[in-house]
Amino acid sequence: MRARILFFGVLFGLTLVAGEAAAQLPVETTYKKHCAGCHGVKRLGGMGTALLPENLGRLKRKGAAAAIANGLPLTQMPAFGKVLSKEDIDGLVEYIYTPLAEVPAWGKAEMDATRVVHYAPESLSNEPVFKADMLNLFLVVELGDHSVTVLDGDRMEPIHRFRSRYALHGGPKYSPDGRYVYFASRDGWISKFDMYNLKVVVEVRAGINTRNLAISGDGRYVMVGNYLPHNVMILDATDLSLVKSIPVADAKSGKTSRVSAVYQAEPRGSFIVALRDRKEVWEIPYSEGEGQFAVRRIEIADYMDDFMFDPDYRYLIGASRSGGKGRVIHLDDGVEVSEIDLPGMPHLGSGVVWD
Repeated sequence: MRARILFFGVLFGLTLVAGEAAAQLPVETTYKKHCAGCHGVKRLGGMGTALLPENLGRLKRKGAAAAIANGLPLTQMPAFGKVLSKEDIDGLVEYIYTPLAEVPAWGKAEMDATRVVHYAPESLSNEPVFKADMLNLFLVVELGDHSVTVLDGDRMEPIHRFRSRYALHGGPKYSPDGRYVYFASRDGWISKFDMYNLKVVVEVRAGINTRNLAISGDGRYVMVGNYLPHNVMILDATDLSLVKSIPVADAKSGKTSRVSAVYQAEPRGSFIVALRDRKEVWEIPYSEGEGQFAVRRIEIADYMDDFMFDPDYRYLIGASRSGGKGRVIHLDDGVEVSEIDLPGMPHLGSGVVWD
């Protein structure tokens, strides 16, 4: 018996040394080694989403374990099933569903403390400093190198390349006159870039973990949709100062939700917001008047993770990550009017319609 016990002990020791998958590391060490690069050291998000109970409302623990082991299709989430043991994965699941002792606040004071003014408006040229067709320029976002290239669409040659904030997300958005472009990073940084002068002019951090941004059709406002905190931030497009913060919460229960997408509907003079954790779509007018920035809630049958509009902006067409169905919402009446069969998981993204 003694020999058998000794033999087992030697084998077990060799397994611990030779096979990382079987080693029982402390969960914080496991998280920092395999997860923090994308999701942040404090689980507040980065290239990946924040991993907090507040942000995992739609994901059950069993699903979280499967995502860690098998990865997520059509995302950059890799599979760790051959790297981590079941015990490691279960430990990570327990860890990410454990609330932080304190979730950082993020409001006007925190935003103002991050503001960086790189160039005063009066120091910049009001004409382009390069020669190219301003209607045929492309912005190439280089995710791996965290840079952006301005590309001449006629010659397919770079005009300028600059470093961006870490992990831009949601696509750059142009001002109506085409002079300025606004970028959002997953960790909440909003950057205003002057296409005429090829310079980032002002930046501010509008959230801890951000989904995307939209520019109002009149060019006056920037709306930022956040995963953390659960709100939308309305900024002045000129200097990125805070105009209004709107908490995203259920009207009756007060339960909060992440924002899954925000776009502007110029013919309607409003922003449209889809909620990640509530079966609602919001319409928020930006045009001046009595109802400016008032929230109009539209209840829908399922969650909506991303959407597009028809050419007249009367209908919203969107889908959920759960897949299977697309949904059509009549915005004037505020009702869901149709379902569209979409086998598999629809690629989440806005669409474009043309004649």
